[in-house]
Amino acid sequence: MRLLFAGTPEPAVPALRALLESEHEVVGVLTRPDARSGRGRGVRRSPVGQVADEAGIPVLTPATLRDPQARAAIVDLAPDCAPVVAYGGMIPPDLLDVPVHGWINLHFSLLPAWRGAAPVQAALEAGDEVTGASTFRIEAGLDTGPVFGVLTERIRPDDTATALLARLAEHGAELLTRTVDGVAAGALQAQPQSPDGVSHAPKVTVDAARVRFDRPAGAVDRHIRAMTDAPGAWVSFGEARLKLGPVTVEPDAEAAAERRRLASSGSPSATCSPAPRPRRCGWAPCSHPARSPCPPPTGRAVRGSRPARSSEWTSDFSPEPSGDRPRRSAALQTLAAVRERGAYANLVLPGLLREKRIKGVTRRSPPSSPTARAARRVCWTR
Repeated sequence: MRLLFAGTPEPAVPALRALLESEHEVVGVLTRPDARSGRGRGVRRSPVGQVADEAGIPVLTPATLRDPQARAAIVDLAPDCAPVVAYGGMIPPDLLDVPVHGWINLHFSLLPAWRGAAPVQAALEAGDEVTGASTFRIEAGLDTGPVFGVLTERIRPDDTATALLARLAEHGAELLTRTVDGVAAGALQAQPQSPDGVSHAPKVTVDAARVRFDRPAGAVDRHIRAMTDAPGAWVSFGEARLKLGPVTVEPDAEAAAERRRLASSGSPSATCSPAPRPRRCGWAPCSHPARSPCPPPTGRAVRGSRPARSSEWTSDFSPEPSGDRPRRSAALQTLAAVRERGAYANLVLPGLLREKRIKGVTRRSPPSSPTARAARRVCWTR
């Protein structure tokens, strides 16, 4: 068949090369006009246009396809089919019937999911585990045409939009070539898209690429990877704008965020270090020069930079039962449960103590905080 290929950016190049190596004849290439790019802001040909120039294929670069001259040039080429990969412009309805077999688009999603200009970024940011590519016949609606074929691709935990798009472009080139082969042979029929599962992926703007650290750590990670390399995730630092690359999420990132929130709100938290050997209150004097000495063993919690970790509460405790001191045994089992959960003692101890029905010694001036009361009870039941 005589093919008019329409495409512009680097992800469209593998498809053009695959069609050039096929049994079909690429009679022309439609791409966006030359634009300024790079550090020198020089006018450059699009990646697809460069490959077409190397192959000696006529290149059409109209600013809009509504231009009568552009329409006349396409009609003169008399294409049987027009494969499209990320062209970057709307095709007017009066041009849809010019190719005998229509315009066949390679879209980087599993339609009807993520219709629109940025399906790869949308899939990454949404946390999809699987994505893919689809070939479909272009209609007047946005990515609503009947589908010829699909392929699937698993999204890796460290995928960026650039890396995922590169894999989809390579695999999608074969899918597009086979679709054109099937259409030419009359052996392939497009099927209507399902009305269920429709989602949209609008074009990503620079403002939308800004990182919001009030979101969960996993969402921030996905957002940054979805914006890499273009347009690039960024944050403001004073009057400067800093660009961010892929980040690494701590396994307990959500717990860390909760600790920072508690610390900024001034919630009570233990700041002492665990004693190397058993003491009455279970705490040794702090060695950090910026901290004040530990208070006497009154069981009162003090304010500090972060809550105490479960390992700090339980490093010198043993959960073995003690028949002669049942209250002590219950307290040790409670602390062991904290350690097993990998939690922060001041966040989970109150509830655990209530479950164990542990009661402490009543003081004349009991602490006002449930967390502080829990810490005092554990100290005195040892």
